[in-house]
Amino acid sequence: MRATLLYAADDVRVEDVADPKIQNPTDAVVRIVLSCVCGSDLWPYKSLEATDNPRHMGHEFLGVVEETGSDVTTVRRGDVVVAPFVYCDNTCAYCREGLHTSCVHGGSWGVDGVDGGQGQAARVPYADGTLVKLPVAEDSELLPDLLTLSDILCTGYHAARTAGVQRGDTVTVIGDGAVGLAGVISAKLLGAEQIILMGRHRARTDLGRAFGATDVVAERGEEGAARVRELTGGEGTRRVLECVGLKDALVQSFGVVRAGGTISRVGAPQYTDVPFGFPGFLRNITLTGGVAPARAYIEELMPHILDGSIRPGRVFDRTVGLEEVADGYRAMNDRQALKVLVRP
Repeated sequence: MRATLLYAADDVRVEDVADPKIQNPTDAVVRIVLSCVCGSDLWPYKSLEATDNPRHMGHEFLGVVEETGSDVTTVRRGDVVVAPFVYCDNTCAYCREGLHTSCVHGGSWGVDGVDGGQGQAARVPYADGTLVKLPVAEDSELLPDLLTLSDILCTGYHAARTAGVQRGDTVTVIGDGAVGLAGVISAKLLGAEQIILMGRHRARTDLGRAFGATDVVAERGEEGAARVRELTGGEGTRRVLECVGLKDALVQSFGVVRAGGTISRVGAPQYTDVPFGFPGFLRNITLTGGVAPARAYIEELMPHILDGSIRPGRVFDRTVGLEEVADGYRAMNDRQALKVLVRP
């Protein structure tokens, strides 16, 4: 089959790799119908050192079950399914607590002999625990929306949930990328009254308004923090969703959060030092977040897509075929596309 491989920074190739096969009785083989490029894919795309053992790319996909192992009972050949961005057994102690990203048998796509999601097919370990059946056909117009359940929608929702967003809250979302926009959707779902989106890309912030943002702040730094305070009676917001992963974004979060408020960071952190010193301590700020256990949220969020109340697939503003996936990486890296859909 054909699959996306990363050999070095800015060196994405689509090459022939071994077809996926059932290796364990708990496996399934899925023919991929849709996948996409994630913002987190851009970090190795910018920085990976040259290697003779290329990285298999992609962790967001949905498709059709082609084959199952003898122990698989919850999905069968022909089912349309979505996979969260890590696989899991959905039975261990961590999974039962809703922390599927810490599953004792789980792991990441594209490593340790497991296929990546940007290819024609993938072997799915622990298929019963990982895959979620979608009640649609493989040509459904909802597929782009449902694909967001693999990562970005659940990540935005994780930010809102761990920040404690509830009805009537004031929320600031930092970052107008796909996860930030999903954070806007999620804050609205949870009943936030005021949602301030901090971003400076007009097409993206316009989409954020369509998703439920009540205000947009394009300024950054102290100027941006002052603008948020102005919009909130001088206080700042009770909840802040940090959806970027850069240190400047976290510093901005402390600038806009209200005393006694909560910051949830879900952007993959590209820093090691957290600027949480005595000033934040004095203001009783809570810092939380982390990697989203997408599998825990898929079935909760899916009905909102199926009934049309949210359309998160609108974040996909460019579509490429698998053979053109390198163009998709360049478009996202150069800010020419918000999020790229890949059709194998």
